[in-house]
Amino acid sequence: MALFDDDRSPMPESLGPDAGSPRRGAARPLRERIGWWAAVTATIIGLVFVFVPSPYVIERPGPVYDTLGTAEHEGEEIPLIEIPDEETFPTDGELNLLTVSVVGRPGSTPTWFEVLGAWFDRQQSVVPMEAIFPPGLSNEDRDAQNTAAMVDSQQDAIAAALVELGYEFPREVTVSGILEDGPANGLLEDDDVIEAVNGTEVFSIDELRAAVQENGTESPARLDVLRDGTTTAIEVTPTDSGGTAVLGIGVRMVYEFPIDVELQLDDVGGPSAGMMFALGIVDKLTPGAMTGGEVVAGTGTIDSAGVVGPIGGIRQKLWGAKDAGATVFLAPESNCDEVTGHVPDGLDVFAVSDLDQAREIVEATGEGADTASFATCPAS
Repeated sequence: MALFDDDRSPMPESLGPDAGSPRRGAARPLRERIGWWAAVTATIIGLVFVFVPSPYVIERPGPVYDTLGTAEHEGEEIPLIEIPDEETFPTDGELNLLTVSVVGRPGSTPTWFEVLGAWFDRQQSVVPMEAIFPPGLSNEDRDAQNTAAMVDSQQDAIAAALVELGYEFPREVTVSGILEDGPANGLLEDDDVIEAVNGTEVFSIDELRAAVQENGTESPARLDVLRDGTTTAIEVTPTDSGGTAVLGIGVRMVYEFPIDVELQLDDVGGPSAGMMFALGIVDKLTPGAMTGGEVVAGTGTIDSAGVVGPIGGIRQKLWGAKDAGATVFLAPESNCDEVTGHVPDGLDVFAVSDLDQAREIVEATGEGADTASFATCPAS
Protein backbone atom coordinates (compact mmCIF):
# COMPACT_ATOMS: atom_id res chain seq x y z
CA MET A 1 0.00 0.00 0.00
CA ALA A 2 1.26 3.37 -0.89
CA LEU A 3 1.86 5.77 1.93
CA PHE A 4 1.32 8.85 -0.29
CA ASP A 5 -0.70 9.53 -3.42
CA ASP A 6 1.21 10.84 -6.45
CA ASP A 7 -0.77 14.10 -6.14
CA ARG A 8 0.45 14.69 -2.64
CA SER A 9 3.95 13.25 -2.82
CA PRO A 10 6.70 15.78 -2.27
CA MET A 11 8.70 14.41 -5.20
CA PRO A 12 12.03 16.10 -5.78
CA GLU A 13 12.36 18.12 -9.05
CA SER A 14 15.03 15.73 -10.32
CA LEU A 15 12.87 12.61 -9.94
CA GLY A 16 10.05 11.19 -12.02
CA PRO A 17 8.64 12.04 -15.42
CA ASP A 18 6.12 14.49 -13.96
CA ALA A 19 8.72 16.52 -12.09
CA GLY A 20 8.23 19.49 -14.41
CA SER A 21 4.54 19.95 -13.65
CA PRO A 22 4.87 21.39 -10.14
CA ARG A 23 7.71 23.65 -11.39
CA ARG A 24 5.54 25.17 -14.09
CA GLY A 25 2.78 25.69 -11.63
CA ALA A 26 5.11 27.51 -9.19
CA ALA A 27 6.88 29.56 -11.89
CA ARG A 28 3.80 31.52 -12.93
CA PRO A 29 3.22 33.12 -9.50
CA LEU A 30 6.98 33.86 -9.27
CA ARG A 31 6.95 35.62 -12.63
CA GLU A 32 3.90 37.55 -11.56
CA ARG A 33 5.57 38.60 -8.32
CA ILE A 34 8.72 39.71 -10.16
CA GLY A 35 6.66 41.68 -12.66
CA TRP A 36 4.64 43.29 -9.87
CA TRP A 37 7.75 44.34 -7.96
CA ALA A 38 9.35 45.65 -11.19
CA ALA A 39 6.27 47.78 -11.82
CA VAL A 40 6.30 49.10 -8.25
CA THR A 41 10.03 49.87 -8.48
CA ALA A 42 9.58 51.65 -11.81
CA THR A 43 6.73 53.69 -10.35
CA ILE A 44 8.80 54.68 -7.33
CA ILE A 45 11.75 55.67 -9.56
CA GLY A 46 9.38 57.65 -11.77
CA LEU A 47 7.95 59.49 -8.76
CA VAL A 48 11.47 60.25 -7.53
CA PHE A 49 12.44 61.70 -10.92
CA VAL A 50 9.29 63.80 -11.15
CA PHE A 51 8.89 65.06 -7.58
CA VAL A 52 12.11 64.67 -5.55
CA PRO A 53 14.41 67.71 -5.74
CA SER A 54 18.05 67.24 -6.74
CA PRO A 55 21.17 68.88 -5.27
CA TYR A 56 21.78 70.67 -8.59
CA VAL A 57 20.75 73.80 -10.46
CA ILE A 58 20.51 74.22 -14.22
CA GLU A 59 22.19 76.94 -16.27
CA ARG A 60 20.55 77.87 -19.56
CA PRO A 61 20.77 80.82 -22.00
CA GLY A 62 19.23 83.96 -20.54
CA PRO A 63 17.95 87.20 -22.09
CA VAL A 64 20.11 89.01 -24.63
CA TYR A 65 20.49 92.81 -24.48
CA ASP A 66 21.75 95.10 -27.24
CA THR A 67 23.96 97.74 -25.63
CA LEU A 68 23.17 100.01 -28.58
CA GLY A 69 19.45 99.56 -28.04
CA THR A 70 16.86 99.84 -25.30
CA ALA A 71 15.55 97.79 -22.40
CA GLU A 72 12.48 98.02 -20.21
CA HIS A 73 12.87 100.05 -17.03
CA GLU A 74 9.87 100.68 -14.77
CA GLY A 75 7.50 100.01 -17.65
CA GLU A 76 9.33 102.21 -20.16
CA GLU A 77 11.82 101.45 -22.92
CA ILE A 78 15.02 103.41 -22.26
CA PRO A 79 18.49 103.25 -23.83
CA LEU A 80 20.99 100.96 -22.15
CA ILE A 81 23.62 103.66 -22.73
CA GLU A 82 22.93 107.38 -22.49
CA ILE A 83 25.54 110.14 -22.84
CA PRO A 84 23.41 113.24 -22.40
CA ASP A 85 25.94 116.08 -22.55
CA GLU A 86 28.26 114.89 -25.32
CA GLU A 87 27.93 114.62 -29.08
CA THR A 88 26.98 111.05 -30.00
CA PHE A 89 26.75 109.43 -33.41
CA PRO A 90 24.22 107.11 -35.06
CA THR A 91 24.87 103.40 -34.64
CA ASP A 92 23.74 100.36 -36.59
CA GLY A 93 23.61 96.62 -36.02
CA GLU A 94 23.86 95.20 -32.51
CA LEU A 95 26.44 94.79 -29.76
CA ASN A 96 24.79 92.14 -27.64
CA LEU A 97 25.65 91.27 -24.06
CA LEU A 98 24.64 87.80 -22.93
CA THR A 99 23.21 86.48 -19.70
CA VAL A 100 22.67 83.09 -18.07
CA SER A 101 19.45 82.05 -16.35
CA VAL A 102 19.74 79.73 -13.36
CA VAL A 103 16.88 77.30 -12.73
CA GLY A 104 16.65 76.52 -9.03
CA ARG A 105 17.58 78.06 -5.69
CA PRO A 106 18.21 76.63 -2.23
CA GLY A 107 14.96 75.07 -1.10
CA SER A 108 13.60 74.93 -4.65
CA THR A 109 15.94 72.92 -6.84
CA PRO A 110 15.08 71.15 -10.12
CA THR A 111 13.74 67.59 -10.02
CA TRP A 112 15.87 64.68 -11.15
CA PHE A 113 13.70 64.48 -14.27
CA GLU A 114 14.60 68.10 -15.15
CA VAL A 115 18.26 67.45 -14.39
CA LEU A 116 18.27 64.41 -16.68
CA GLY A 117 16.73 66.44 -19.49
CA ALA A 118 19.29 69.24 -19.06
CA TRP A 119 22.14 66.75 -19.01
CA PHE A 120 21.41 65.77 -22.63
CA ASP A 121 20.73 69.33 -23.83
CA ARG A 122 23.78 71.08 -25.35
CA GLN A 123 22.38 74.48 -24.42
CA GLN A 124 22.14 73.67 -20.70
CA SER A 125 24.56 72.72 -17.94
CA VAL A 126 23.96 70.89 -14.68
CA VAL A 127 25.89 72.52 -11.84
CA PRO A 128 26.17 71.61 -8.13
CA MET A 129 24.01 74.04 -6.19
CA GLU A 130 26.87 75.16 -3.92
CA ALA A 131 28.84 76.34 -6.97
CA ILE A 132 26.18 79.01 -7.59
CA PHE A 133 24.82 79.41 -4.08
CA PRO A 134 27.73 79.13 -1.60
CA PRO A 135 26.73 77.63 1.77
CA GLY A 136 26.23 80.20 4.50
CA LEU A 137 25.32 82.99 2.06
CA SER A 138 21.65 83.96 1.96
CA ASN A 139 19.82 84.52 -1.33
CA GLU A 140 19.46 88.19 -0.42
CA ASP A 141 23.18 88.59 0.27
CA ARG A 142 24.08 86.80 -2.95
CA ASP A 143 21.72 88.99 -4.99
CA ALA A 144 23.18 92.07 -3.33
CA GLN A 145 26.71 90.94 -4.19
CA ASN A 146 25.76 90.32 -7.83
CA THR A 147 24.10 93.73 -8.05
CA ALA A 148 27.17 95.41 -6.57
CA ALA A 149 29.40 93.52 -9.03
CA MET A 150 27.27 94.77 -11.94
CA VAL A 151 27.44 98.37 -10.70
CA ASP A 152 31.23 98.16 -10.28
CA SER A 153 31.62 96.57 -13.72
CA GLN A 154 29.59 99.36 -15.31
CA GLN A 155 31.90 101.95 -13.76
CA ASP A 156 34.91 99.98 -15.01
CA ALA A 157 33.33 99.79 -18.48
CA ILE A 158 32.88 103.56 -18.60
CA ALA A 159 36.47 104.07 -17.49
CA ALA A 160 37.82 101.58 -20.04
CA ALA A 161 35.87 103.20 -22.89
CA LEU A 162 37.00 106.71 -21.99
CA VAL A 163 40.64 105.60 -21.66
CA GLU A 164 40.32 103.91 -25.08
CA LEU A 165 39.09 107.23 -26.54
CA GLY A 166 41.94 109.23 -25.02
CA TYR A 167 40.21 110.93 -22.09
CA GLU A 168 42.32 111.64 -19.03
CA PHE A 169 40.82 111.49 -15.55
CA PRO A 170 41.65 110.22 -12.05
CA ARG A 171 41.57 106.43 -11.67
CA GLU A 172 42.33 105.66 -8.05
CA VAL A 173 43.08 102.21 -6.64
CA THR A 174 41.65 102.77 -3.16
CA VAL A 175 42.08 100.64 -0.01
CA SER A 176 38.72 99.41 1.31
CA GLY A 177 39.56 96.95 4.08
CA ILE A 178 42.63 95.53 5.80
CA LEU A 179 43.07 92.03 7.20
CA GLU A 180 44.01 92.05 10.88
CA ASP A 181 46.70 89.42 10.38
CA GLY A 182 47.77 90.72 6.95
CA PRO A 183 51.14 92.31 6.16
CA ALA A 184 49.60 95.75 5.51
CA ASN A 185 47.90 95.97 8.92
CA GLY A 186 49.20 99.02 10.76
CA LEU A 187 50.85 100.38 7.60
CA LEU A 188 47.95 101.12 5.25
CA GLU A 189 44.59 102.67 6.10
CA ASP A 190 41.12 102.65 4.57
CA ASP A 191 40.78 105.20 1.73
CA ASP A 192 44.52 105.24 1.04
CA VAL A 193 45.13 105.55 -2.70
CA ILE A 194 47.91 103.31 -4.04
CA GLU A 195 49.49 105.30 -6.84
CA ALA A 196 52.50 103.12 -7.68
CA VAL A 197 54.31 99.90 -6.76
CA ASN A 198 58.11 99.95 -6.95
CA GLY A 199 57.95 103.07 -9.09
CA THR A 200 55.38 101.71 -11.60
CA GLU A 201 52.08 103.55 -11.64
CA VAL A 202 48.93 101.45 -11.19
CA PHE A 203 45.54 102.51 -12.54
CA SER A 204 43.54 99.31 -12.03
CA ILE A 205 43.15 96.49 -9.54
CA ASP A 206 44.65 94.03 -12.02
CA GLU A 207 47.71 96.25 -12.44
CA LEU A 208 48.14 96.37 -8.65
CA ARG A 209 47.87 92.58 -8.38
CA ALA A 210 50.39 92.07 -11.18
CA ALA A 211 52.88 94.49 -9.61
CA VAL A 212 52.62 92.84 -6.18
CA GLN A 213 53.00 89.38 -7.74
CA GLU A 214 56.08 90.54 -9.64
CA ASN A 215 57.58 91.84 -6.39
CA GLY A 216 57.09 88.47 -4.68
CA THR A 217 57.22 87.64 -1.00
CA GLU A 218 60.98 87.74 -0.37
CA SER A 219 61.38 91.52 -0.18
CA PRO A 220 59.29 94.60 0.69
CA ALA A 221 57.23 96.29 -2.02
CA ARG A 222 57.55 100.07 -2.12
CA LEU A 223 54.07 101.61 -2.33
CA ASP A 224 53.49 105.25 -3.19
CA VAL A 225 50.39 106.01 -1.12
CA LEU A 226 48.24 109.15 -1.31
CA ARG A 227 46.78 109.92 2.14
CA ASP A 228 45.13 113.20 3.15
CA GLY A 229 46.53 114.97 0.11
CA THR A 230 50.13 113.84 0.65
CA THR A 231 51.99 111.05 -1.13
CA THR A 232 54.15 108.88 1.12
CA ALA A 233 56.36 105.86 0.39
CA ILE A 234 55.39 102.84 2.50
CA GLU A 235 57.13 99.47 2.43
CA VAL A 236 55.01 96.33 2.81
CA THR A 237 56.31 92.78 2.42
CA PRO A 238 53.64 90.68 0.66
CA THR A 239 52.72 87.29 2.04
CA ASP A 240 51.94 84.09 0.17
CA SER A 241 48.31 83.06 -0.30
CA GLY A 242 47.91 79.92 -2.37
CA GLY A 243 50.93 80.73 -4.51
CA THR A 244 49.96 84.38 -4.95
CA ALA A 245 51.74 87.34 -3.35
CA VAL A 246 49.17 89.50 -1.51
CA LEU A 247 49.15 92.60 0.68
CA GLY A 248 46.17 91.48 2.78
CA ILE A 249 43.93 94.36 1.73
CA GLY A 250 40.68 94.93 -0.12
CA VAL A 251 40.64 97.53 -2.88
CA ARG A 252 38.07 99.34 -5.01
CA MET A 253 38.26 101.74 -7.92
CA VAL A 254 37.27 105.40 -7.55
CA TYR A 255 36.81 107.45 -10.73
CA GLU A 256 36.17 111.10 -11.55
CA PHE A 257 34.73 110.92 -15.06
CA PRO A 258 35.09 113.94 -17.33
CA ILE A 259 31.71 113.29 -18.97
CA ASP A 260 28.41 111.85 -17.79
CA VAL A 261 27.71 108.31 -19.01
CA GLU A 262 24.57 106.53 -17.77
CA LEU A 263 24.19 102.76 -18.03
CA GLN A 264 20.86 101.12 -17.31
CA LEU A 265 20.09 97.40 -17.05
CA ASP A 266 17.62 95.94 -14.55
CA ASP A 267 17.59 92.47 -12.97
CA VAL A 268 21.02 91.44 -14.24
CA GLY A 269 23.89 90.81 -11.83
CA GLY A 270 27.57 90.09 -12.06
CA PRO A 271 30.48 91.72 -13.89
CA SER A 272 30.42 89.89 -17.25
CA ALA A 273 28.78 92.69 -19.28
CA GLY A 274 31.74 95.04 -18.88
CA MET A 275 33.40 94.57 -22.29
CA MET A 276 30.19 94.90 -24.29
CA PHE A 277 29.15 98.04 -22.42
CA ALA A 278 32.59 99.53 -23.13
CA LEU A 279 32.27 98.75 -26.84
CA GLY A 280 28.81 100.32 -26.90
CA ILE A 281 30.12 103.53 -25.32
CA VAL A 282 32.99 103.71 -27.82
CA ASP A 283 30.57 103.17 -30.73
CA LYS A 284 28.26 105.96 -29.58
CA LEU A 285 31.12 108.45 -29.09
CA THR A 286 32.85 107.82 -32.46
CA PRO A 287 31.62 108.62 -35.99
CA GLY A 288 30.41 105.71 -38.10
CA ALA A 289 28.64 102.51 -37.14
CA MET A 290 31.26 100.20 -35.65
CA THR A 291 29.36 97.00 -36.52
CA GLY A 292 28.47 97.99 -40.07
CA GLY A 293 24.99 96.65 -39.39
CA GLU A 294 26.20 93.22 -38.24
CA VAL A 295 25.01 91.44 -35.10
CA VAL A 296 27.98 90.98 -32.78
CA ALA A 297 27.75 89.33 -29.36
CA GLY A 298 30.27 88.93 -26.58
CA THR A 299 31.03 88.64 -22.91
CA GLY A 300 33.86 89.40 -20.52
CA THR A 301 34.80 91.46 -17.51
CA ILE A 302 36.87 94.59 -18.05
CA ASP A 303 39.00 96.87 -15.93
CA SER A 304 39.83 100.55 -16.40
CA ALA A 305 42.97 99.62 -18.36
CA GLY A 306 40.81 97.70 -20.86
CA VAL A 307 41.94 94.22 -19.82
CA VAL A 308 39.25 91.61 -20.58
CA GLY A 309 38.80 88.87 -17.98
CA PRO A 310 37.07 85.46 -17.78
CA ILE A 311 33.42 84.85 -16.96
CA GLY A 312 31.13 81.92 -16.12
CA GLY A 313 28.41 80.27 -18.18
CA ILE A 314 30.08 80.88 -21.51
CA ARG A 315 28.60 77.78 -23.16
CA GLN A 316 25.08 79.03 -22.50
CA LYS A 317 26.07 82.49 -23.76
CA LEU A 318 27.29 81.00 -27.04
CA TRP A 319 23.85 79.54 -27.66
CA GLY A 320 22.16 82.76 -26.55
CA ALA A 321 24.22 84.63 -29.14
CA LYS A 322 23.35 82.11 -31.84
CA ASP A 323 19.64 82.32 -31.06
CA ALA A 324 19.82 86.14 -31.20
CA GLY A 325 21.20 86.03 -34.75
CA ALA A 326 24.86 86.81 -34.03
CA THR A 327 27.53 85.53 -36.40
CA VAL A 328 30.50 86.94 -34.44
CA PHE A 329 31.20 86.24 -30.77
CA LEU A 330 33.89 87.92 -28.66
CA ALA A 331 35.12 85.63 -25.86
CA PRO A 332 37.75 86.25 -23.20
CA GLU A 333 40.96 84.53 -24.28
CA SER A 334 41.11 82.85 -20.87
CA ASN A 335 37.74 81.14 -21.53
CA CYS A 336 38.82 79.49 -24.80
CA ASP A 337 39.30 76.06 -23.23
CA GLU A 338 35.60 76.06 -22.27
CA VAL A 339 34.54 77.25 -25.72
CA THR A 340 36.27 74.69 -27.92
CA GLY A 341 33.96 71.81 -28.72
CA HIS A 342 30.84 73.79 -27.84
CA VAL A 343 30.60 76.36 -30.65
CA PRO A 344 27.22 76.42 -32.46
CA ASP A 345 27.36 76.17 -36.24
CA GLY A 346 27.60 79.52 -37.99
CA LEU A 347 29.22 81.36 -35.07
CA ASP A 348 32.82 82.61 -35.30
CA VAL A 349 34.37 82.95 -31.84
CA PHE A 350 37.29 85.36 -31.46
CA ALA A 351 39.61 85.29 -28.44
CA VAL A 352 40.17 88.75 -26.98
CA SER A 353 42.43 89.93 -24.18
CA ASP A 354 41.72 93.68 -24.18
CA LEU A 355 39.28 96.32 -25.37
CA ASP A 356 41.50 97.58 -28.17
CA GLN A 357 41.61 94.09 -29.69
CA ALA A 358 37.85 93.65 -29.35
CA ARG A 359 37.27 97.00 -31.05
CA GLU A 360 39.53 96.05 -33.96
CA ILE A 361 37.61 92.82 -34.54
CA VAL A 362 34.22 94.57 -34.50
CA GLU A 363 35.43 97.31 -36.85
CA ALA A 364 36.93 94.76 -39.25
CA THR A 365 33.65 92.83 -39.19
CA GLY A 366 31.69 96.01 -39.89
CA GLU A 367 33.93 96.92 -42.81
CA GLY A 368 33.70 93.42 -44.28
CA ALA A 369 37.47 93.08 -43.97
CA ASP A 370 39.38 89.82 -43.61
CA THR A 371 39.39 88.72 -39.95
CA ALA A 372 41.59 85.65 -40.44
CA SER A 373 44.54 87.29 -38.69
CA PHE A 374 42.67 87.62 -35.38
CA ALA A 375 43.01 84.92 -32.73
CA THR A 376 40.06 82.56 -32.38
CA CYS A 377 38.77 79.96 -29.95
CA PRO A 378 38.83 76.82 -32.17
CA ALA A 379 35.44 75.28 -32.77
CA SER A 380 36.87 71.77 -32.27
